[in-house]
Amino acid sequence: MRPPSPPRPLAFPTLDALAAYLRPRLPAPALASWGTAPGTKNLLNLFLELSCGDCTLLPSSPPAALVVRAVHVATVRIRNRRGALLVETRQLLSDGTLRRRGPRPVSEKMRPGETPEAAAARAVREELGERVRVRILGAGAEPRVEERESASYPGLPARYVLHAVDAELVEGVPEEGEFDTEEGGEGEGHDGGGAAITVKRHYWTWIDDAEEEAHAAPAAVAGAAGAQ
Repeated sequence: MRPPSPPRPLAFPTLDALAAYLRPRLPAPALASWGTAPGTKNLLNLFLELSCGDCTLLPSSPPAALVVRAVHVATVRIRNRRGALLVETRQLLSDGTLRRRGPRPVSEKMRPGETPEAAAARAVREELGERVRVRILGAGAEPRVEERESASYPGLPARYVLHAVDAELVEGVPEEGEFDTEEGGEGEGHDGGGAAITVKRHYWTWIDDAEEEAHAAPAAVAGAAGAQ
């Protein structure tokens, strides 16, 4: 007996079609909170993600119940000369919200056909800047899967396939303390004419091995129980 085929990603020609599909499948107040609750994104953000292949929506079972947002993410573990890991602590959004993050490594949603290494290089350019140079060392053997409710889209279940990529800092950012950078990948043409909520600035710091282990434990629990 042949195993069942994986569910086919859902496609939506218009924003209204996406809204009509989601309304009966999400908790009543969920859609209303998107883009209004601090730190969340709006329905247009999700439509743009689907349109450019940053994520897919998959039907869940039973079919009339829920839908799952599936995202492949490259997480870039950049280390400096003393071995400290670069992590993001906050993001400034276009609506003025300062959203706390993780702390987590440099991360980027992967595009169709993109390798983890290519997505990692793009993440560095867009989040840290064109002048920053890192040496990409390669991706881990197996990606890790986490399932939880999406932080950007409350009420929407999400499945994150995390592809870890190791890298070494060459030059371009401070190797000690905190600093911030301007987002370079969510500009005009990718924000729905300004109606979508985008990231404007990233805030970074370096953590050592002990801090990294302390932050990794809660993340593992969250993944077992359930990126934005």
